[in-house]
Amino acid sequence: MEGARNFADQALAMGHSVEITCLDSPHSPWLRDSSQHINAIGAGRFANFGYSRHLDLWLTQNIRRFDAVLVNGIWMYFGIAVRRAAVRANVPYFVFTHGALDPWFKHKYPLKQIKKQVYWSLFEHKVLRDAAAVLFTTDEERIVSDKAFWPYVCNAKVVGYGIGDPFISKPRLEDRSEARQRLNLALPQLGDRKFVLFLARVHEKKGVDLLFQAIAKNNPTLQEHVFLIAGPGDPAYITNLKGTAERLGLENRVIWAGALYDDLKWAAIAEAEAYVLPSHQENFGISVAEALACGVPVLITNKVNIWREIVAEGGGFVDNDDVSGVSNLLERWSSLLPEQRSAMRTHARTCFLNHFEITKTSIELFKTIEQTHAPKSSERLSECVS
Repeated sequence: MEGARNFADQALAMGHSVEITCLDSPHSPWLRDSSQHINAIGAGRFANFGYSRHLDLWLTQNIRRFDAVLVNGIWMYFGIAVRRAAVRANVPYFVFTHGALDPWFKHKYPLKQIKKQVYWSLFEHKVLRDAAAVLFTTDEERIVSDKAFWPYVCNAKVVGYGIGDPFISKPRLEDRSEARQRLNLALPQLGDRKFVLFLARVHEKKGVDLLFQAIAKNNPTLQEHVFLIAGPGDPAYITNLKGTAERLGLENRVIWAGALYDDLKWAAIAEAEAYVLPSHQENFGISVAEALACGVPVLITNKVNIWREIVAEGGGFVDNDDVSGVSNLLERWSSLLPEQRSAMRTHARTCFLNHFEITKTSIELFKTIEQTHAPKSSERLSECVS
């Protein structure tokens, strides 16, 4: 949803009319603070699928108002619903897969893959086949996506992805002392210690277990830093990770922050010495882009699909998604001289501006939409998200 809202803000700034249609409750707290036009249909049936007769009715009544529809994500009912309504109304629709076709899932969950292949054969491949274009955020994502399921037929386009510049929308980021004060109030155990930040959903694919083993392996070179683990996750899995940290003797080296939002999240990013994401699979990584935007070097694996851009710009280090690779990331970064770290911060910011700033990526997206169909009038766009 955050990505959809970022894009909607940019589309409005570019003079387009945008509505977001989602399966959230109309009474959701976040809707009260939103200035965007959001159609909250309400939750569908079957939590992981979201079947919604109300969405069908809304699309039937409204889809002809739009020049194009942008579907954010696959494997849920809203894709089927948009395809059915769009084909009937002769309205072009576009689909962001957001990494959901990455073959990592195929190898990690083979039984689930069988179920998905059945669903793909019956429904999902038609959603992609009949889309005006299927949108990928990187060429890396496009390349690997055609290996996941059969049949695979679509008009693939790489349009990029991005976020707004936080130094424009969050001017207080310039005040580092305020950011630190905000952090210390929320996390007094942090004190004045330097820290490396992990900010993401705490899930097995994110490689936090690799990070802990790498920290233990690199113990002598990283004593002056603690590692801040921030993000929501399954409580049972987080408990298991905390046990791993204790067994490795990292109780005083790891701080668990839970989910961080809004100003507190940005304070954590801005104050971090480096950002680490040892992921096994990552289509884009919004938090990676957020770190780069704040001039924070990123330490990531080559399973994060934007790694080539980061290496090219010198905004961080990249290695394999195993203990040795993550250990190398930490060792290379910790061995940098102060002036080298300062230069890498500058390169990180440049990497964001050149590749992931949302104005540039939005221009590419709208160019793709305009080239694919002739708009009926001034461009009106609907986003459909779960």
